[in-house]
Amino acid sequence: MPAITCFIRYELDPFQREAFRTYAENWGRIIPRLGGRLLGYWLPWEGTNDEAWGLVGFDSLADYEAYRARLKADPEARANFEFAQQQRFIARETRTFCEDVRP
Repeated sequence: MPAITCFIRYELDPFQREAFRTYAENWGRIIPRLGGRLLGYWLPWEGTNDEAWGLVGFDSLADYEAYRARLKADPEARANFEFAQQQRFIARETRTFCEDVRP
């Protein structure tokens, strides 16, 4: 079974860029602890100023589902979700799952 990457696209409030940075830095601690392979988070640098991305890898969709269950039960993860909801710096979030292609 191929590995997968969860590609997360965020539509941001461009005036709250630093709040999103804090949110992403928090995931940098949380995601690996809960079983995801954090490939990174990216903020806009030049050009479009309201789009950011996060990529997280998993060995399978089943591993992703188990990770999501741990995420929902984890106090630090829940606090980070609540931070985003309270600060309202994410206007929209979408996920796409991609099959990893390796030579």
